[in-house]
Amino acid sequence: MSPRDSANLRKFIPILLILIVAGAVYLAEHYHKETPRPSGPAAGPGEYLFCTWNVENLFDDRDDKRNRTDDEYDNWFAENTADRELKYQHLAEALLRMNGGKGPDIIALIEVESVRAAELLREALNRALPADAKPYLNEPLMQEVSAGRHIAPAILTRVPAIANRTKGFGTSRILEAHFKANDHDLVVLAAHWTSQLSDKAGDHREKYADQIYGRVNAMYKNNPKVDVLVCGDFNDEPESPAVVNHLHAESDRQKVAGAGDQLLFLDLLADKDPKRFGTHYYNGKPRIYDHICVSPGLLDDEGWTCDVNSVETFTDGLIAPGGKLRKPWRFGNRRDTQARGFSDHFPVLVKLRVVGDEITK
Repeated sequence: MSPRDSANLRKFIPILLILIVAGAVYLAEHYHKETPRPSGPAAGPGEYLFCTWNVENLFDDRDDKRNRTDDEYDNWFAENTADRELKYQHLAEALLRMNGGKGPDIIALIEVESVRAAELLREALNRALPADAKPYLNEPLMQEVSAGRHIAPAILTRVPAIANRTKGFGTSRILEAHFKANDHDLVVLAAHWTSQLSDKAGDHREKYADQIYGRVNAMYKNNPKVDVLVCGDFNDEPESPAVVNHLHAESDRQKVAGAGDQLLFLDLLADKDPKRFGTHYYNGKPRIYDHICVSPGLLDDEGWTCDVNSVETFTDGLIAPGGKLRKPWRFGNRRDTQARGFSDHFPVLVKLRVVGDEITK
């Protein structure tokens, strides 16, 4: 090779490297935009797939002049149509990988700004549904928050809900919703407990647990067979005092089913390995922060029942690319330059069944 050729090659190498990096970023950003590949557990006749997912700062298309913490996301999503639509597209694609390509039947979302934001996700899902799938119903279930960060739980559903019984408490970071199928009632409480960043001692998380337990215990005293599912981002692990001592949730199914006068919950992720079931990555470790807990009524063969062995942390396509860490592929904030993923949490799924209800969804 002549000196002149060598010099030309050296000039070309930086350009080649730039093209390679740009191509890698493009592939990381766009490879998952193909038709979603169903991979989650599919609900059969008489079954419903339930999902809870912290969807990481899901804001709508309106500038609502939020507080200092939320203003970043409020402005960004209102002003940047491309990023906003990408966020909703990613969430819809991920959800439609579940349940045989039809999406979960009940979706308890965490970190939703407004009813409008929930509606935008519902519309994105319904547009992408296969022709044989039932759409999500028109009215998201939500009570917007009244204080602090303007993010709250919201529920999308294709299962009929008793809308006038939907309510929020705990400054609306606890959402109570009621569903009915085959004349059997299901109560879902979706919650977002205080972050460990602002509640290092756990006092506020314990308060959330006390509020939920008190509410469900009143139902339980009236009807020990009541079917209640408690879920959401607890920002605490299954063995934490807030979960064990205040929510009274544990891993022993027989103990929960036979507790008698004392209400206990079965935490479906208790005693699970965070390396497989972790839902969040915090302080260098996978953590189980997102929970599904069920009342004794969901463990019997009457009304609604829960297939406790079907619980899974869904990670297909949602793991951050690069490296060996099982970290959720987050969507990030306005300043991030890396390829955008989905959320900084993984969703958790479980199958529910209604006795005598052999519907075809």
